[in-house]
Amino acid sequence: MNFNMNNISKVLGLSVLALVTFSCSEDFLTEVPYGEVSPSEITKAENVERAIVSAYSTLNGQVDGASNAYNSPASNWSFGDVISDDSYKGGGGTGDQNNIHQMEIFNTTPTTFDVKRKWMALYEGVKRSNEALKLLERSEDFDASLKVQRKAELHFLRGHFYFELKKIYNRIPYIDETAETADDYARSNVEFTSEELWQKIENDFELAISGLPETQTEVGRPTKAAAKAYLAKTALFQNKWQEVYDLTSDVMNGNYALLEDFNDVFLPENDNSKEVIFAVQYSIGDGQPSNYNGSIGDRLTAPGGPRYPQYGFHRPSQNLVNAFKVNEAGIPVQNNIDINENDFVDPRLDITIGRPGIPYKDLNILYEESWARDLATYGPYAPKKRIVSANSPFHVLVWPYVNAMNYYIIRYAEVILWRAEAAVELGKLDEAKDLVNQIRSRAKNSQYVKTLDGSANAANYKIELYEGSWSDQETAREAVRTETRLELAMEGHRFFNLVRWGIADQVMYEYLSVEKTRRTHLTNANFTKGKNEYFPIPQEYIDNVSTTEVTQNSGY
Repeated sequence: MNFNMNNISKVLGLSVLALVTFSCSEDFLTEVPYGEVSPSEITKAENVERAIVSAYSTLNGQVDGASNAYNSPASNWSFGDVISDDSYKGGGGTGDQNNIHQMEIFNTTPTTFDVKRKWMALYEGVKRSNEALKLLERSEDFDASLKVQRKAELHFLRGHFYFELKKIYNRIPYIDETAETADDYARSNVEFTSEELWQKIENDFELAISGLPETQTEVGRPTKAAAKAYLAKTALFQNKWQEVYDLTSDVMNGNYALLEDFNDVFLPENDNSKEVIFAVQYSIGDGQPSNYNGSIGDRLTAPGGPRYPQYGFHRPSQNLVNAFKVNEAGIPVQNNIDINENDFVDPRLDITIGRPGIPYKDLNILYEESWARDLATYGPYAPKKRIVSANSPFHVLVWPYVNAMNYYIIRYAEVILWRAEAAVELGKLDEAKDLVNQIRSRAKNSQYVKTLDGSANAANYKIELYEGSWSDQETAREAVRTETRLELAMEGHRFFNLVRWGIADQVMYEYLSVEKTRRTHLTNANFTKGKNEYFPIPQEYIDNVSTTEVTQNSGY
């Protein structure tokens, strides 16, 4: 086996593979330099385990000693929300992380730093998965029964990394565990068709299903149902509706379920709950320098105010706020008219978004627009759903201001909504309505945000279930998509959903037409159909791979 990783890294723009020690729970990322393990020792069982955990360690987007995983965040807050109608970049004006501003206005280029950084992080995950698979196969003292499970875990991880690459860049090089040399990693991104790439990703999840257990004793490792859920998501992105329907049936008949209260889903003490199917495991205070095992990719999203640093990125859009408006019957009103204090609103609004005059978390203070960094540019709202309370022991009060709440790659509510989508497309409209109503019922029966004295609801909250039958497929489709937006807002999924629904150009045109009148930083934003659905292939990869054909994505 050729371990000349420096050559491989030069081609893919990746860092050197590190082995990590594994203890328990979320202690996945304590690194031991690769060079400390001699070649004669590398296939011993304990070192193979470290190589496997090394593949897990790249899930959080942090692949080197820098603190800029916010340019390759596992949560995709910039790649999935900022370039959608759900949020603005935020921060200290358009010059602060200007690379993300360029992404927001669809002026992304092949040399944009985040384009390279995300690519690098994901291919590092691919590489570590491949290397661990080879070591596992060559290890003579690894427990035979456990080897089957670990191999399945690595196929699951590689499937995840390639899924992310496919949905972000579309046309990508595919490298498996047969790669031995730098040339093996210098592959064309048009060697395989889109359908063939999806099939390879499906193959990884199918192999994962065959070898994973129903339950895991160590949190953070995938289960058989997690692999089925990811396979369902892969089918979802290809509009394979019957497969989505069947696979989600299997997942929904298993060990996962909705938590009873929407608030509880986003508490770090619950982040391996029955609703979380697979997550990036974060931890703090575990001995890792600078708490880099925490939510390092999201550290710029702190909302400011008296208890948080004022980084102020990932700011909810006015359009998203308005999407939570409901009528007197408690059903969504999608008119994009600014909410006022007399309007009825979905109670998930003030769990998801910080709004002026509404209590923020359990801090016993009202969120104020003065918390918002560069209020004139980005408006008064702040992220809230995935911000950990400053009172929580899972939040670090010093630099780099990270927390230990996991990022949920797949949660059970998504599976319900995927099945609802499939039901609509298969003509099962009543079932789709019932599935959406499961999500809405949970929201309705959750604890609403109260005034500071606890005597009343903090706003005019109202949410009801859909009644009767949905009259036609288009009505049902729109209802499912609206519910998907409201339930998953600010979780990094919105843009990718718009693209797979085939409506990104339409939605972004309508959004920008209005939002430009509200936010001047979007004046030059223009979405180009046939181009901006995907990010460009990094120029550095194109320049470094001269031995084969690399084709830039359309329009770049």
